[in-house]
Amino acid sequence: MTGKLREGFTTGSAATGAALAALQLLREGAAPAEVRVPLPPFEETTAPANALPQPRAWLTLKPQICAFGAAPELAAAWRDGAGAIADPPPKNITRMAHASIVKDGGDDPDATSGASIMVTIVESDGGNDGGDAEASIIIKGGPGVGRVTLPGLPVPVGEAAVNPVPRKQIVLALEAWLRERARACGAQGCQGHQLTVFVSVPEGAQLARKTFNPRLGIEGGISILGTQGTVRPYSHDAWKATIEQGLAVAAATGCDRVCLTTGRRSERLLMERYPELPARCFVQVADFAEFSLHAAGAKNFSCLVWGCFFGKLVKLAQGHPYTHAGHAALDMRDLADMAQQTGAACAAEVAQCITAAHALELLLRAPHGSKTIALVASRAARTAQNFAGRPVTLHLFHTDGRELLAL
Repeated sequence: MTGKLREGFTTGSAATGAALAALQLLREGAAPAEVRVPLPPFEETTAPANALPQPRAWLTLKPQICAFGAAPELAAAWRDGAGAIADPPPKNITRMAHASIVKDGGDDPDATSGASIMVTIVESDGGNDGGDAEASIIIKGGPGVGRVTLPGLPVPVGEAAVNPVPRKQIVLALEAWLRERARACGAQGCQGHQLTVFVSVPEGAQLARKTFNPRLGIEGGISILGTQGTVRPYSHDAWKATIEQGLAVAAATGCDRVCLTTGRRSERLLMERYPELPARCFVQVADFAEFSLHAAGAKNFSCLVWGCFFGKLVKLAQGHPYTHAGHAALDMRDLADMAQQTGAACAAEVAQCITAAHALELLLRAPHGSKTIALVASRAARTAQNFAGRPVTLHLFHTDGRELLAL
């Protein structure tokens, strides 16, 4: 019997834990064996005055590296003047420390699982070098953390791709620790110094090639993400967030047409069908038919396009909002009824099929089978229109690469 899938934690939580470890080394002179990371979402509170938001839970993490000075990759970037891959150091540095935590995605197949998330804490005297005048903690990016180059994402163009929730998570964790230390030993929280947090990922540039970051205009590395702080295996929330980001970038960069596909193969074929469109106009939506079509329909695209293979088309025709095999079984009897309705001679055989691929081959060979395929497509188009709130152009592909139908 299969055991329960193991949860992991996000790059945001890893960065938060590394920041805590580096700060504790900087302030106490000893590396901690473990750190407690606050998990979002955070509940705002007004009592007592100046109270910090309350996390939903705490997560204990173990640092891998903890040492004085800047992280090696960040020090090298500063030395070589590589401004495109790292934010510059603040002025009047008094001391620095760095730490790393290995991101553990649990049983979720994440490209960043196993990556070393490194944070350098820089303490400096005086001004905050371009940050918010009211802030005492500033978040910056180092090598391996992507740089945002296109609008539509929650981080402004030009900044390091550390998303808003992880930024808040890091600041809250450091402020909470500083306050606790002040209560314990009477020390002042930030002691009049500015803290600048540089997040870097030594292998981030290579890992980013396995993500959607290049398509979203995030260049040079991975993103630091996490709205919950932990990773649930095969998380629907993570997929939906990726879909929303892809749609947001497509809309913000002027894509007139957005092309939704159920996977890499169908996306490649749809890209060949629309070679004039940039890659950011294409969004892989997996099995989230209703969610993605509704989200796309709510944006100002003049044309919505859906590309898929026959199995997903049949499920869409049968009205399934989510088309994963574990949640939406193919109704072969319904498909056989459509075959009989259109006069396809293979209707009885279709009813006995186990897979949509087998049924498609029967329909492609049978007299009037093409009429059945067209009926499936028309019903799928109606479902897609209901989900999106407006018409959707459909493209049906064969697994051998042929386009069987465009509607």
